[in-house]
Amino acid sequence: MTTIRHQDLPSAGAAREALRQKGQFWTPRWVAEAMAGYLLAGESSDTLTVYDPAVGEGAFLRAIRDVAREAGRFVVLRGAEVDPDALAQARASGLSENDLAGVELRDFIIAPPAAPLAAVIANPPYLRHHRLSAPLKARLKQMSARLTGTPLDGRAGLHVYFLLQALELLGENGRLAFLLPADVCEGVFAPRLWQWIARHFCLDAVLTFAPEASPFPRVDTNALIFLIRRAAPQPRFRWARVLAPWTDDLKQWTLSGFAQTPPAPVTCVEWRTLTEGLTTGLSRSAAANTDADAPPGPTLGDYARVVRGIATGANEFFFLTHEQAAALDLPPEFLLPAIGRTRDVDPAEGDEITSATFAALADRGRPTLLLSLPGVPETLLPPSVAAYLRAGEALGLPARALIAQRRPWYKMETRRPPPFLFAYLGRRSARFLRNGAHVVPLTGFLCVYARDDEEDAVARLWQILRHPETVANLARVGKSYGDGAIKVEPRALERLPLPEHVVHATGLAKVATPVAASGQMRLLLEKSAPYPAPESLGARSTPDR
Repeated sequence: MTTIRHQDLPSAGAAREALRQKGQFWTPRWVAEAMAGYLLAGESSDTLTVYDPAVGEGAFLRAIRDVAREAGRFVVLRGAEVDPDALAQARASGLSENDLAGVELRDFIIAPPAAPLAAVIANPPYLRHHRLSAPLKARLKQMSARLTGTPLDGRAGLHVYFLLQALELLGENGRLAFLLPADVCEGVFAPRLWQWIARHFCLDAVLTFAPEASPFPRVDTNALIFLIRRAAPQPRFRWARVLAPWTDDLKQWTLSGFAQTPPAPVTCVEWRTLTEGLTTGLSRSAAANTDADAPPGPTLGDYARVVRGIATGANEFFFLTHEQAAALDLPPEFLLPAIGRTRDVDPAEGDEITSATFAALADRGRPTLLLSLPGVPETLLPPSVAAYLRAGEALGLPARALIAQRRPWYKMETRRPPPFLFAYLGRRSARFLRNGAHVVPLTGFLCVYARDDEEDAVARLWQILRHPETVANLARVGKSYGDGAIKVEPRALERLPLPEHVVHATGLAKVATPVAASGQMRLLLEKSAPYPAPESLGARSTPDR
């Protein structure tokens, strides 16, 4: 039998885009066999019919076939696949025509099989919402409304609806093993989805993976295994962390019905209450404080407001180097010192963007100037600016989705330089940054504004933000991706728990902010304000000529 250890993933270009369009990422054997073990451990007749709604290159059918032989069970393989090329790969990978006899070329969402299904196993296509057609989105909206009572948020990807459909088709005492990205329990739609699942099904276990054990080491996806039965909901479930890849022990553990002692590569196996798990997030470890009666601890939102960075809609046009600005003869009064990429802030250089480090970026030829134009008619702008805008119009920039919402199209968002920045998407070294250079950030960063902007209060807040326990808590509010990456949205960052003993040690006082005024405060934070002169930033005041 041919074994595919890792899918050969193209890194860029048309091949990578085609992969994204199909959402096909093949499951490694050791993961597929562990999931197969869970299905085969269930009580059933001697013959078990297993259904894979997205067969792909056949990893799960091979796994079920091989593990069933090992366990002395007879299985019938069934499934669906929309891509004939994928089934050709399945044949090449070791599945016979007999193995594939029960697989149909059909769309599991549009034309589902007849229920009930005794066992379902899948790594459904990972297609994000913006890649779905409008008619398909409408159908999915109707499906979720029919099943859960209300439609899921439109940002749910296709894989979420594969889970919904499979659960609906699952027969009494049937088992389901799904490999899904963490967004299924971290997205804005997750609470409603899991409330429905928790009311109608029994969550047996959630298996998570350490970055070094990721099933997809070259994909920015934090994968989890969900093991679910159509049975009476139970108050507790198993939560495990897999620490090492390519282990046969994981399969033996699930095949035993979790009766065996968890193997060495699987530690952090713990029983968690369903209430706590859904509150904390199934992709995250248990919260340290699970006492529902305990008063809530301090959060970042008690001491700061968070706003996203400036969205230009076309960084290649509005975000310029000094050389580009000089060549275009753009007046300095329309150029603001700005930073766009997290990689421009080297962790080795510390946690502060200083005037010197910012000037060094400009010297290396990195874009550091934001073309920030007011909303005045083009005829009132200098000739060089008007000429540049005409070049942008020729490129079709006014028709771009974000830019088309602005009047006029070139009017730029404004932000006061925040005292702190936070990387929007960080890998392991996710951190807060002190904005000593007083630059404005683009959307690669979040702006963190202290509620008390007195110098002493800002310094105390900085002690809290840079503390290792604060940084460690980011995993409790962020969305997890592959290789340890964490993405934190503005409102989620405001919910970041702050270590109470650290807050107490700094003596930072909470600033009372009436709820009714919060909207006004947000507008104030985004309101245009004077910027320090470029000379004070260690940057050139005008482009070299």
